[in-house]
Amino acid sequence: MTDFKRNAIVIGVTGGIACGKSEVGRILGEMGFTVCDADCVAHDLMGKGTPVFQKMIEHFGERIIGADGEIARPILGKIVFEDSDQRDVLNRLVHPAVRENLANWIGKMRSEGKPSAVLLPLLFESGMQNLDWDAVICVSSPESDVFQRLEKRGLTPEEAEKRVHSQMPLAEKEGRADLVVPNIGTLRELELATRETVNAIVERVL
Repeated sequence: MTDFKRNAIVIGVTGGIACGKSEVGRILGEMGFTVCDADCVAHDLMGKGTPVFQKMIEHFGERIIGADGEIARPILGKIVFEDSDQRDVLNRLVHPAVRENLANWIGKMRSEGKPSAVLLPLLFESGMQNLDWDAVICVSSPESDVFQRLEKRGLTPEEAEKRVHSQMPLAEKEGRADLVVPNIGTLRELELATRETVNAIVERVL
C-alpha cells in the first residue's frame, strides 16, 4: 500500500443519505486519517448562545427549542424536510459558518502534515466542492439498501422518501465526484474499496 501518511492528503467524503459515509469515515480513521464530521461541526455551531443559534431562533421561533434549551434536531428536521423553502433557509443560516470552520480545519491539517478527511453529506449542494480537497469521493449504495437502513433508523417509508429526495440525486453526486466508493456488499468489501480509493488518490497527487 502507498504510504499516504507521507502525503498529507485531504479528502472530501460525500454521498447519499444512509449510503455508508460514516463507515468509510471509520475505516479512514483506522487507516490513520484525522476525520472530521461536518454534521457534528454544524451541531456545535448551532449550540445555545452561538450566533447561528440566535439566527435560527429568529427565523424558526422557539418551537425548535427542546427541554434542555438547545435546538431540538428532530423538531427542526421535521420542519425542514416537510418544506423545501424552510430547508433552504436553514442551509443559508448554517452553511457559511460550517464552510469557514472546515476551511480553517483543513488549513490546520495541512500545516500539521496530517492526512485528513471530512464527511460532508451536502458537499455539492452547499457549494463546498471548491474547498482545498485533493479529491472528493462519493460513497454509493443501492436505493433498496438505503431505504432498509432508514427504516432501521425508525423512519417511515414516507419520511425516508422525503429525506432521500431532499438531496442531490446520487447519480449526479457520483458524476461530480473524483472517485466513487461502492458500498454494495460486506463491510470487508467496503474497507477494501476504501483502501483502493485512497491508493488511487495518492497516486494522482504524487
